[in-house]
Amino acid sequence: MFLALCRSSTVGQAGKLLAVDGSTVSRRLAALEDALAMTLFDRGRDGISATKAAEDLLPVAEEMESVMTRFSNAADGLEREVEGTVRMTCPPDAAEVVVAPILPRLVEAHPKLRLVLDPGEALLDLTRREADIALRIVRPTRGDLVVTKLRTVSWVVCGSPALVQRLGALRAWSDAPWISFGERYAQSPAGRWLTASLRDHEPVVRSDSIRLVLAIAAQGIGLALVPEPSVAHFGLVPVKLSKALREASTTWPRDDLFLVTHRALRDVPRVRAVWEALVSAPTLAGP
Repeated sequence: MFLALCRSSTVGQAGKLLAVDGSTVSRRLAALEDALAMTLFDRGRDGISATKAAEDLLPVAEEMESVMTRFSNAADGLEREVEGTVRMTCPPDAAEVVVAPILPRLVEAHPKLRLVLDPGEALLDLTRREADIALRIVRPTRGDLVVTKLRTVSWVVCGSPALVQRLGALRAWSDAPWISFGERYAQSPAGRWLTASLRDHEPVVRSDSIRLVLAIAAQGIGLALVPEPSVAHFGLVPVKLSKALREASTTWPRDDLFLVTHRALRDVPRVRAVWEALVSAPTLAGP
């Protein structure tokens, strides 16, 4: 609770990290401050801020967290059977295209395995055990992690079948309505490609949710740049290009897809079972 408050700007935000309501956090904080006979956090209309006492205690609390994580990892390493819960985080579209198709065979082979899937845009911290395994499009560079590249994914321009048929062979990117990304993905390979290709052409819709971009594209609102494995899955089709535009667009943006876990968990039976199922997933066959 103390660490959650240190890492949050409000009591409510800390409650979300702990999966409890804000009033519960407030009561526990009051009890802690009474036990220590000191104020740990100043409360104001804009949220909470750590006092000098809290700042002094923070390194010790982080050390305790690290020791508890190592203990938990060591205990996991004692497992012999594929059973228990695996928490997994991945991009929303990958959850549907990559993860969902492997579940029937995985659950049938390991009936005692339980999965908690977080198909979110935010990156959870594997070093603090916020998740056991992750699919990432950016290779992690920090932490004691095991990382395997699954494949390279190309992005392609596509739209609903009706919109693609109506547009015919595009002669210029500006000849079509577009769905694009917001600031979060502006510096990604896909974001940079869209910025360079559309230039002064304003998209109809912008969103930093890949899943929402796919859903809007399926409604025929505009063309979108999406990962190639997601095209058919979400009922989209590649756009038709004129010869001139095809020659000018020889290089699509590409992302590498990585599978990541903490080194201490790699050989834990339940994590290994999910890892191996993802490595051999048919939807990940490719370059």
